[in-house]
Amino acid sequence: MNLSDVSRNAYMLRGSLAKKGYMRWWHSFRGTCAENGLTRTFFVEYFLLNPGILNNKIVLEGNSASFCMIKAGAFPDQDNEGVQMNAFYPITALRMTKDPFYVKMGESSFSETHLSGSVWISDRKAMDSSRITDSGSMEWDLSVRKNIAFHTGAISGPFFTALNALDSFWHGEGIKSQYQGTVVINGETYEISPETCNGYADKHWGRKYQQPWLQFATNRLFSEKTGKELKYSAFAADGCYTRFLGLQLKPKLLLQLTYTGEDFEFSFARPFSFSRVKWNKKKTNKRIIWQMKACNKKSMIKCSISCPRRSLFSILYKSPDLQQGNTSLMTSGQTVGVIELYRKTPEGYLKLDTLHFEEGICMYKGGRFI
Repeated sequence: MNLSDVSRNAYMLRGSLAKKGYMRWWHSFRGTCAENGLTRTFFVEYFLLNPGILNNKIVLEGNSASFCMIKAGAFPDQDNEGVQMNAFYPITALRMTKDPFYVKMGESSFSETHLSGSVWISDRKAMDSSRITDSGSMEWDLSVRKNIAFHTGAISGPFFTALNALDSFWHGEGIKSQYQGTVVINGETYEISPETCNGYADKHWGRKYQQPWLQFATNRLFSEKTGKELKYSAFAADGCYTRFLGLQLKPKLLLQLTYTGEDFEFSFARPFSFSRVKWNKKKTNKRIIWQMKACNKKSMIKCSISCPRRSLFSILYKSPDLQQGNTSLMTSGQTVGVIELYRKTPEGYLKLDTLHFEEGICMYKGGRFI
């Protein structure tokens, strides 16, 4: 449901997760080049790996690996290749406060209302395969307003997080986020506007990455009913395929559509919602396509979502368990979709609207989801 809970964005790597765990705060947004008017989708991620191993230097390999990382870059488009730049810092460079929430890694920082920083990766550092990075530079200075949240209920609440009950947790504090400011990437300046940024912010944490992994997000939704872009609306989906107290759960999808301020949620984690989500996927020579149908006691949505194969970009991560090696997360900033929304009535399902979106993001990794 659309319920803000900034406490879930706080530091969570306690107990066993401190020495074998990860935490990633993700931000993505679209900007317009000040010089030529072209648009591009950017991402900035603040990342921790095994912070309980208090090294005063960056350790990227072996059983004592631990570091802070800033991952910044842009998705590929018709004019540019994708780029990811990873700047590493020792855990001792981390500064964090709880109230107000604030995180600083090196010269980069973020809070619930602002993020700023820079990365500069030389050709020499990019040749070091342990850094899994491209060369280049990026600077950002952005205010952010998080308008719509995806609250996953008790499954990511204090009780289960205290037990480290799941291998991986998720919270979507800003599935509709309005960013404003500038990004400079490799010398080109982009303006980020709240009205057109299609901004998104969330957080994952746990002892291992979900395998498989699936996410979708957009808040630029256009209504067939009115012919206009919807305000105060967003769509997000997150796949859940993890272990609960050591027992493997079946693959699940958590979906939320906020439609002009009204929430339509389909989540197994919400008690007595009786939500059911079914999906299938297929690949063509040019596209990857997901089709989903979700229903609960009050409503139903049908979704057809796809992305061009040429838009796919592999973002690389180091695993908390270094024996797993690097993890590759396939992503796209050119995801498109159609969503049909229905309300359940005594006479049957009443269609409320058909929504279209472009320039959404998707992330996936193998297994039952793709």
